Amino acid sequence: MAIGDIIVGIDIGASKVSLVVGEVNNFNQIEVICNTSKKSSGILKGKIVDETELAESISNVVKDAEKEMNMKINSAYITIPGKYVTIIQNSVTKEAKDKYSGISSKEVSSAIMQAKDIEVPEGKQIIDIVANDFTLDDGKKVDDPIGAFSSKFVLNAQIILADKEYIRTISNIFRKVDIDVDGIVPIALAEKNLVLEEADQKDYIMLLDIGAENTDIGIFDEDRFIYTSGIPIGGNNITNDIEIVLNISHEEAEKLKRQYGLALKSYMDNDTEVVLSTVKDGNKIVRSSNIIEIMEARIEQIFELVNKDITNEGLKQKINNVILTGQGITNISKSDIVGKITLNIPVKMASSKIAGLVRPEYATAYALVRYIASRPFAKTVASSLDINSNEGFLQNLLEKVKDFFYS
Repeated sequence: MAIGDIIVGIDIGASKVSLVVGEVNNFNQIEVICNTSKKSSGILKGKIVDETELAESISNVVKDAEKEMNMKINSAYITIPGKYVTIIQNSVTKEAKDKYSGISSKEVSSAIMQAKDIEVPEGKQIIDIVANDFTLDDGKKVDDPIGAFSSKFVLNAQIILADKEYIRTISNIFRKVDIDVDGIVPIALAEKNLVLEEADQKDYIMLLDIGAENTDIGIFDEDRFIYTSGIPIGGNNITNDIEIVLNISHEEAEKLKRQYGLALKSYMDNDTEVVLSTVKDGNKIVRSSNIIEIMEARIEQIFELVNKDITNEGLKQKINNVILTGQGITNISKSDIVGKITLNIPVKMASSKIAGLVRPEYATAYALVRYIASRPFAKTVASSLDINSNEGFLQNLLEKVKDFFYS
């Protein structure tokens, strides 16, 4: 980490835009300076459908952060859904200039830049290079080869590509709000070190983030980022199903989803009567089992679509565990069991202690800041900010940190 760097992370979701500003302290930890979020309706089913609306949401969340910090934000890192991302594995062999002087940082940087020399598919562009590991001339694998006495090394890297059209669109939106884009990071890659336990990170694992209108898929073979994709269905679809089937308002449907948040009818204790207050035409009284059946059907469909995706990619048989996260699903009990039944792979809810401390609405933006701060071989990862005044800033820092984390 680059001590003293201030990093701005913006997560662009279907229902909200969230922003976290963090500073790398002397203990190589992230101190949260500011966090804020705004509702957004510029994205539908994972696609940007209203650039003006999305630009306004981003502008509002940035203005709120600037007002709170008394700073001007000039640049930020942003997330990108997996559906717009392609990963290509690449290896580069680099001869060391002098084995007895140790591998230099310049040689490592040169190898990383060489890794991007691939044939980029039409309609794609490189957004990142992830240095996964290095193999020395004695066959030993290391995360950082700098200083090692080796005549050569092999860099194993992931080249992250994104759809050119999406990059063009999102860049245009940030240009409208006068914010430079520092970097673009796939959601699953950003969340990995926040959501996964240490043991999970040594496994062949799938991370599923079920959000409001999108399910993000990320597959990792230990530290190697293998695959990412997305399915345009999420927690809002469950609410919409309840609304349509029961012919009630969206607000009441959301309330019922939270109140009877259960993914499997067979786990019900009591099948009670539920009086509907906004029914337009139809029964005013339903059974709680009716509500749970609606949720069960949609959640099962989400996992069926994930199953189809990973099967078509030839990855299903390699996955040992599935970690489930995201505001669209974590409040619905037994969703992991539906996943296990449908996928025929062990599924568990994310249980990372760090992730459990972070307020859910800021989790992905915070994960993004953590990911950027921990990037190796980078001299600086700081975003661009203009500091107007420090008056009152340090006084409020501790309170902001407490607000961000659960007490």
